[in-house]
Amino acid sequence: MATFNVLDYGAVSGGHIDNALAFLDAWNATCSSEAENSTLIIPRRRFLVNPTTFNGPCKAQSINFVILGRLLAPKSPEAWKDLDPGQWLAFHGVNGLKVAGPGTINGRGKRWWNQSCRYHPKLEGCTSRAPTALKVLSCKKSCLRDIHFINSSQAHVLIEGCDGIKIENLMIEAPGNSPNTDGIHIQSSQNVIINNTIIGSGDDCISIGDHISNIAISYIKCGPGHGISIGSLGKSGNVVHVENIHVSKVTLQGTTNGARIKTWQVGRGSVRGVRFEDFFLESVKNPIIIDQNYCEVRGACEELPTGVHISDVSFKNFYGTSSTNIAINLNCSHSVPCTGIFLKSVYLRSAIVGQNVTSSCRNAYGIASGLVRPSPCIQF
Repeated sequence: MATFNVLDYGAVSGGHIDNALAFLDAWNATCSSEAENSTLIIPRRRFLVNPTTFNGPCKAQSINFVILGRLLAPKSPEAWKDLDPGQWLAFHGVNGLKVAGPGTINGRGKRWWNQSCRYHPKLEGCTSRAPTALKVLSCKKSCLRDIHFINSSQAHVLIEGCDGIKIENLMIEAPGNSPNTDGIHIQSSQNVIINNTIIGSGDDCISIGDHISNIAISYIKCGPGHGISIGSLGKSGNVVHVENIHVSKVTLQGTTNGARIKTWQVGRGSVRGVRFEDFFLESVKNPIIIDQNYCEVRGACEELPTGVHISDVSFKNFYGTSSTNIAINLNCSHSVPCTGIFLKSVYLRSAIVGQNVTSSCRNAYGIASGLVRPSPCIQF
């Protein structure tokens, strides 16, 4: 096995001098090594790194990127001038990649949050895009594990265009009021496993985008954040393809949603073969929610003849409390109803002593079995 240390390529610790070129030189040596297994080591020190992409393909069958220390993003958005504002660190086209800790990736996102158009729409020069801390792009048979992510400017981890990715033992932390700081977002990928991960953020803990299949998510702790979400999908009127999603053994505390599927009315295609099971929820606003009627003006969507067909979706073993009156909300399309919705062993009560919770259903068809509280309203 060949080993390469960034210090040997000019990296300077302390967190004040940019190390992007030194890291790239170390990466190029690692990637081009003739050894079957090649390892790049970032030692237990602080390193400032400007926006950087580590490109493949590599000669080695297995590439280990070992983060023992702390990687710091530039504090100022000015560091992204003339660069892609949506990206900080990225791996592209690397197969057999193993990115491992126990180090830290700190996005230092506060200045980006302070100029976010979402929270400061009247601010001159506000920004709608901000850097994702780590992108894994067009990689196969790779893994990400044992890393602590802190305060990304936007999403913390993006998996896109990948096949065969395993993510485990991550800790992801950002304030609950930070804008768009999703924990993990998956897009255009298949055969992804995520487990044993703790996420607290200002957006979805885990979000699943379009062109997705064969995703297994388990043993997740989420909060604060917006829960586990599929979507939103079909915003541009495109054909959606999402299937075979299994999410289990999830604990949510104080989140906006529990298990959610949301699609835009103008979308087409399908979401099918989704299993949510073994959820424990504490004071969650929308424990179970499907919304097929997403549009620009929320709550004032006109009925359209289009829609993404949501079918074969199960919610099993949901226990805990709702912080709102509607604990089960299935808002489906009149034109393209939800079908094959299955509820089993659901027991949700109000987080407020003395209050009751209810179900709300619209154009939702399926069955309920076992104890289901509040009483299900799906049509059989």
